[in-house]
Amino acid sequence: MATRDVENGPVLGTPDDYPDRPERGGRLVVHVVIGLLVAIIAGGWGFVMWSMTGTGSGATAQVVSFSVTPGQAEVVFELAKPDDRAAVCRVRALDVTHGEVGAKDVRIAAGAGTKRFKERLATSGEAASVHIQYCNLV
Repeated sequence: MATRDVENGPVLGTPDDYPDRPERGGRLVVHVVIGLLVAIIAGGWGFVMWSMTGTGSGATAQVVSFSVTPGQAEVVFELAKPDDRAAVCRVRALDVTHGEVGAKDVRIAAGAGTKRFKERLATSGEAASVHIQYCNLV
């Protein structure tokens, strides 16, 4: 039961029958908060990736060469570190599916800052690559 006579107009009325919408503010604040959250998350992820490279520890290693024979792998790597500090480097051998087939922690005594090292590690399968996962000062 209608309270007014609609005649030929729309049942719900026309736009002129309703008040204007109030202005919406505060969207800038929402976008700034979202931007800050994204920046914090990206910065945290970047820090995690940077810390996993080992460059933050003061010791950096680079593989010079490696060779693989059945049951073992041999790697030659160069380590740069402070002269007065010892280091521990993790050497890993990986197969073609990037599964670990051998690993060894190599302890390097304090002494010359940049030096080449040759290490052998036993493998449980045929290795396709050998790399230094990290080197940390101790």
